[in-house]
Amino acid sequence: MTTSSSSSSASHNAPHSALPRIAVLATGGTIAGSAQDATSTAGYQAGVVGVGQLLAAVPALSTLANIHAEQVASIDSKDMSLALWTTLAQRVNKLLASDDIDGIVITHGTDTLEETAYLLHLTVKSAKPVVLTAAMRPSSALSADGPLNLLNAVSVAAHRAAHGQGVLVAFNNRIHSARDVVKTSTFAVDAFQSPEVGALGWVQDGRVEFQRRVVRPHTTATEFAIEATANDAWPAVEIVTSYAGVTRVMVDALVKDGVRGIVVAGTGNGSIHVSLQQGLADAVAQGIAVVRASRVGSGHVMHNGAASDDALGFVSANALNAYKARVLLMLALAAGNPARAALQDVFDLY
Repeated sequence: MTTSSSSSSASHNAPHSALPRIAVLATGGTIAGSAQDATSTAGYQAGVVGVGQLLAAVPALSTLANIHAEQVASIDSKDMSLALWTTLAQRVNKLLASDDIDGIVITHGTDTLEETAYLLHLTVKSAKPVVLTAAMRPSSALSADGPLNLLNAVSVAAHRAAHGQGVLVAFNNRIHSARDVVKTSTFAVDAFQSPEVGALGWVQDGRVEFQRRVVRPHTTATEFAIEATANDAWPAVEIVTSYAGVTRVMVDALVKDGVRGIVVAGTGNGSIHVSLQQGLADAVAQGIAVVRASRVGSGHVMHNGAASDDALGFVSANALNAYKARVLLMLALAAGNPARAALQDVFDLY
């Protein structure tokens, strides 16, 4: 895969040997957004403020770390692409392999932050901290939340307790695991939550405290490498939703188009309308992987065993929502785990 995004770098402050060395990778988003009216938090252009300006708005960063800054992309994260995922993951791994970098902060749009975070959680090959942050208000807005979120993210990335925790999200004074976190509001500054298990900890005024640690395998403990999905090798995986009166038209069209996997956002505990279920069962018969997730905001999709999943050839997504389930399914298929039993093992593990 190729990407048109360019990468540039800058040094934010003079080196101080006692401070950790943190790379800040900017990708755009609302945190880098700007509007003509300071009272506007919706009518703005995302990704137009450069990483240098973002850092200059938070002079206290110089007391926390030696900052290495790069502009990896300048997009609205609704337009995140697989090619940019490849570029970002490879850049993160290259930086973390250097003795000159102690941790990474990524500024990102909120719309697809949870997907990017989970992708990196599964493919980063280092125990060094990687922390994503974002904003719900553009940089030009009254009470913009981006500067404080950025300060807190650097605080977390520079803290020894963040090592070995996988990819983290620092937002509105809370620290979340990439696996658990989801966006839960279209407008509130407290837009990210971990509904099932809660936040890992909190960060405020430079103090970082973890209440628990991540227990599922991640980063160096996974079988996934982003190189396996480069050069247009991302398996085609799409998402469909079950709802009242749904038909199998979407599934049949995807099968015809040659997808390798389908994630279904079912009702309740991943239940699927009978018409859609038959279409998905027919897709399985043609060698397409089907994963059951839920359109509900929290909870687990339990494996139904012989009564349903085993008979139909479906995989249950555990506590992953449909969007994160798609990320894991793409990586699992790219890693050579197409069989249903092997895929269920992957979803039970990660």
